[in-house]
Amino acid sequence: MIAALRKRLKGDEQGFTLIELLVVIIILGILVAIAVPSYLSFSSRANKGAAQSQVRSIVPDIEAYFSDNGNYTGMTATALKTTYDSSIETSKYTIKVPGNGTAPYCVDSTVNGVTWSKNGPDGALANAAC
Repeated sequence: MIAALRKRLKGDEQGFTLIELLVVIIILGILVAIAVPSYLSFSSRANKGAAQSQVRSIVPDIEAYFSDNGNYTGMTATALKTTYDSSIETSKYTIKVPGNGTAPYCVDSTVNGVTWSKNGPDGALANAAC
């Protein structure tokens, strides 16, 4: 083996052997097997965090609407955007208001298939749609 390495170092042989190429491919395969699950985990956690953050960020606007109007009747993401916060992206939210407008609302947001919701100002975040 050492003689073969010395011969290659002298410049008599060029290129890589089949064994060397196979070892490199095996090492790359191992690295990919480690990296892909980690990436999927990071992606899943990022989607979860983004959906939760979006739900939390619209709650103050919803409560401002209630404070100004005394109920939730007529509240939509578009109404919140025009009156309270122009940075709201209306396509990211689903807001459901009960018929009488005084019962708690339900707001949810979906990011890449991950949905989180909140029922009313005192409700906890839930991993479900309204």
